[in-house]
Amino acid sequence: MIETLEGFLRDYGYIVLFVGTFLEGETMVLIAGYLAKAGVLDLNWVILSSFAGTYLGDQTAFFIGRRWGHLLIKRTSSESWKRRTERVMYLLDRYNTWFIMGFRFIYGVRNVTPFALGASPIAAIRFMLLNCLAAFIWATSFGYGGYIFGHAMEGFLADIKHYQFYFFGGVGVVLIGIWARKRFFKREAAPAVMEERAENSVP
Repeated sequence: MIETLEGFLRDYGYIVLFVGTFLEGETMVLIAGYLAKAGVLDLNWVILSSFAGTYLGDQTAFFIGRRWGHLLIKRTSSESWKRRTERVMYLLDRYNTWFIMGFRFIYGVRNVTPFALGASPIAAIRFMLLNCLAAFIWATSFGYGGYIFGHAMEGFLADIKHYQFYFFGGVGVVLIGIWARKRFFKREAAPAVMEERAENSVP
């Protein structure tokens, strides 16, 4: 997956980065920062593209929530979606501004939060301003994170290439072992079943 994202970023650059961050994209920003360290991309454009993507993505989700949020939440049959929406409302009520500023860094509510905030009473202009500041902090921190730790990421990518053979090989051995075990117990159980049936058939 990481190699695929790296390939897309090398081939299509900032357009792919914008689309990826519009949807989510922490991993993509880190890889883009790493590529900036390697001289493939420009760090300033990495941060700008990431900022534009995440800001516009969350603003879009917010306005969808503002327009259709209550109706969609009421009609959804997904319990997971309802639980995450309830958690967003709880965190908003308890932490308010800090939650709006930091939801991008919280796993599990990242995608649903701007939509749920759109369905909340928060003023649109307030969310727009806080979202702008938070998007800049997010894009800068992840962009510089990939840039500063570019050497470590390079080693990490190399490790994936080096150990993927052993990983898939180990998975294959486990699957073969499970298959052999089932075959063994099936053969062991067959005579016992036939013997039991024979005994039951004797008057």
